Amino acid sequence: MNHRLKTTTALALGLGLLSVPAFADMEAAKAFLDAEIGDQSALSRADQEAEMQWFIDAAQPFAGMEIKVVSETITTHEYESQVLAPAFEKITGIKITHDLIGEGDVVEKLQTQMQSGENIYDAYVNDSDLIGTHWRYQQVRNLTDWMANEGADVTNPGLDLDDYIGTQFTTAPDGKLYQLPDQQFANLYWFRYDWFTDPAIMAEFKEKYGYDLGVPVNWSAYEDIAEFFTGRNIDGVEVYGSMDYGKKDPSLGWRYTDAWMSMAGMGDKGEPNGLPVDEWGIRVNENSQPVGACMARGGAANSPAAVYAVEKAIDWLNKYSPPSAMGMTFSEAGPVPGQGNIAQQMFMYTTFVAPLVDSPAVMNEDGTPKWRLAPSPHGVYWEDGMKVGYQDVGSWTLMKSTPDDRAKAAWLYAQFVGSKTVDVKKSHVGLTFTRESTIQHESFSDRAPKLGGLVEFYRSPDRVRWSPTGTNVPDYPKLAQLWWQNIGDAMSGAKSAQDALDSLCADMEKVMERLERAGIQGDLGPVMNNETSAEEWLAMEGAPKPAIENEREEPQTVSYDELVASWQ
Repeated sequence: MNHRLKTTTALALGLGLLSVPAFADMEAAKAFLDAEIGDQSALSRADQEAEMQWFIDAAQPFAGMEIKVVSETITTHEYESQVLAPAFEKITGIKITHDLIGEGDVVEKLQTQMQSGENIYDAYVNDSDLIGTHWRYQQVRNLTDWMANEGADVTNPGLDLDDYIGTQFTTAPDGKLYQLPDQQFANLYWFRYDWFTDPAIMAEFKEKYGYDLGVPVNWSAYEDIAEFFTGRNIDGVEVYGSMDYGKKDPSLGWRYTDAWMSMAGMGDKGEPNGLPVDEWGIRVNENSQPVGACMARGGAANSPAAVYAVEKAIDWLNKYSPPSAMGMTFSEAGPVPGQGNIAQQMFMYTTFVAPLVDSPAVMNEDGTPKWRLAPSPHGVYWEDGMKVGYQDVGSWTLMKSTPDDRAKAAWLYAQFVGSKTVDVKKSHVGLTFTRESTIQHESFSDRAPKLGGLVEFYRSPDRVRWSPTGTNVPDYPKLAQLWWQNIGDAMSGAKSAQDALDSLCADMEKVMERLERAGIQGDLGPVMNNETSAEEWLAMEGAPKPAIENEREEPQTVSYDELVASWQ
């Protein structure tokens, strides 16, 4: 007997396919692979067919079912809803309605299902930012146990969890996986490489500021660059030195909880999140129980570093961004750099790279970008060892309130849209990487020069330093809405940054106090510290940190090309 089985044969044996007759649905699978996947897959064609055959067989008990799932509206999920869901139905016989709604609406639907027990959706793609919520409430299926027990018959032997790059963000302190990553994108610095490397512009900047124009390492340099470019006319275009958004809207909260505060230096050291104080300013004890958000309880949400973060954002928005930016939301502001009049952006969610590469205003005729992506600069309170940015990890989540058969059918779809067969092609469409095999795929080596550093970033060891909201946040839906409401008051000028943040941390503590009184999260829920004084906590090591007298540190930049070379 030849023990050196070929990969395809070995996979087929592992999936139990060699004794299974082919079904008519395999023709639909082959048509899908021919028309949609081609060679954009981490698997060989034979292995793709073996994986599709497994889905066909596993789906047989659920054929004819109609399943509803939901996700936010981004390019990746549009592809899933419009292309992959219909293909899955033809291949498996399970009809999928994949709704696309706003991210805030996804959280609202999820919260309603948690509170009512009504099965609104059979699966959610919701951010791993809710990991602390899911772990504490125990209302979602623990996928580690689900895959080993009730869901074993519908768990793909080729799932390969080790290939996923974001499972550390969807694993709770109990070591269990609660969510399966489906799309992942970082929040990086974006800038016009063509302008930053123009000899005349470089010389003028050097003469004015006394240092080289380059990727800003700190906020002082970002501020100088924003000032330098704002109002400048380049090739007949009036340029703005920064881009952001400020409308009082749920997405304004993400602008701050998505690591803006940790980039400023508000929290403690620690990766993937600061401990004991995280990027929301929430302190936890040694048992991961939240104990406060205001300085009087050891939190940092109203600390000098937090005030600095909000004041800088407002100042730069008013001085260096287009006048319309103050009235924009996340989704409205994202495409603006693609219009060709923005020099740099501190806070570029890489989910917007997909529309950027389709914008002639910021792309060269040969398909290479006029822009690049780099690590975001950090504020004056930031220290080595702190997280340096945010990474969104939209992840499949199965509620316990969903009946088993419906959860199983939805789980099959969740695995299909992230399968090794499909993921490379899906990632070419949405540019939201979740698998190492996809990032390393030859097709992305070929495409890398046209993606402005995105591939290099995801192949670099640095990528793990960008992380989602961690487990300090005990109830994401309840707490997240407090951010945009309170900080919106500061953005509009109705309150000072300090007053808005004092209200924010007090409101967060009220929610945590209610959770503590209700006892609904058991031993995992908040146990609030007694109030003392801010000064007492400010005198201790770590966050909250006392005010720095001169918040403008020495500006520092780095050559982009040298930075990328350091990643190799």
